Amino acid sequence: MVGTGGAARTRIKRRSLVVLAAAASMAFAGSLGLAGSASAQIAELKIMAPAAPGGGWDQTARAIQSALTTSGIVKGAQVTNVPGAGGIVGLAQFVNSGKGDGSLIMVNGLVMVGAILTNKSPVTLEQVTPIARLTAENQAIVVPANSPIKNAQDLVAALKADPAKVTWAGGSAGGTDHILVGLLAKAVGVDPTKINYIPFSGGGEALAAILGSKVTAGVSGYGEFEGQIKAGKLRLIGIAAPARVAYIDGPTLKEQGVDLELINWRSVVAPPGLTKEQTANLVSIIDKMAKSPAWQETLKAKGWDDAYLSGDAFGSFLKNEQVRIADVLKSIGLTQ
Repeated sequence: MVGTGGAARTRIKRRSLVVLAAAASMAFAGSLGLAGSASAQIAELKIMAPAAPGGGWDQTARAIQSALTTSGIVKGAQVTNVPGAGGIVGLAQFVNSGKGDGSLIMVNGLVMVGAILTNKSPVTLEQVTPIARLTAENQAIVVPANSPIKNAQDLVAALKADPAKVTWAGGSAGGTDHILVGLLAKAVGVDPTKINYIPFSGGGEALAAILGSKVTAGVSGYGEFEGQIKAGKLRLIGIAAPARVAYIDGPTLKEQGVDLELINWRSVVAPPGLTKEQTANLVSIIDKMAKSPAWQETLKAKGWDDAYLSGDAFGSFLKNEQVRIADVLKSIGLTQ
C-alpha cells in the first residue's frame, strides 16, 4: 500500500509539472503573439522590409517601428532588410520561414504585385495573411537640377524623339515606378516596350544615380524626393495625381497635357498559417498604431496620404488589385 501511494503521489506530481509546463508554454507563446486572445501582448514585433535601406518600404517599416514603440503599443520592434527582385526574395523567406509566426509582419505594396508577375514568382500574395493597407503616395517624376528638361512637355518631346536615349531610374522591374513610365509612354503615343528603364533595388541607389546625372529622370513616391527637391538638387517635373496636392509645390502631369495618374499604396501582411486569434491580434496592433498621434505625425512629415483599410476589407482590395495590375502589365508589354 505504501508503494502504491508513493506511485500515485509521483503521478500527481508529474501531472502537475505537465500542467505547469503547458501553462508556461502558453504564456510564452502569448507574449510573442503566437497564442492567446486578440489582446495578447507581443514582446517584440519583427518587421521585414523586403528591400534595401533607404527606399519606401524601408522608410515605412522604420516609421511603423517608431510609432509602435513611441506609443507603447508593443514593447519593442525590430526591422530586418531582405532586398532583391522587387521584394520577391523577402516574400519567399517570409512565406517559407515565417509560417505560423504571430509576431512577424512584412511591409509590401503595389510594387510587389507587379514584381511577382514580371518575375513569374512561385510565391505569391495569395499565401500571406492580409493585415492592413496603410498609405497612398503620389508618384513623382524628377530630373537633376541642371537638366535641360524643365517640364513634362520637354520630357515628352525627348521621349518621342528617341525613347532609348531617355533613361529612367526607379524601383524594381514591374513595380510602380516601371508601370508609371510605361503608362506615360503609352499616354503620349510612344511604344512602351521601347522605354529604357533602369531598376534599382533600393531608393538610396536610385536617388544617387539621379543626383549624379547618370540617368535622364527618376520616378518614385514624392516623399522620397521631397528633401532633395526643396534643397534645389532635383527639379519636380510632375505628380501622377488626379488633381493638385496641397502640400506639393508643383504641377500634376494632367495639368501639363499628359492624361496619366497612378497612386502607390503600401501595406503590411503577416505570414501564412496564423490562427484567427493571431491575425486579430496583429490587426488590433496596427489599428492602434494607425490611430496614434505618432503615426499621424509621420504621415504629415513624409507626405504620405492616409489610406487605412484593415482586415477582410483589405483582403478583398488586395485580390482586386492583383487582377488590375496584371491587366496593366499586359497592356504595356511587361508580361504576356
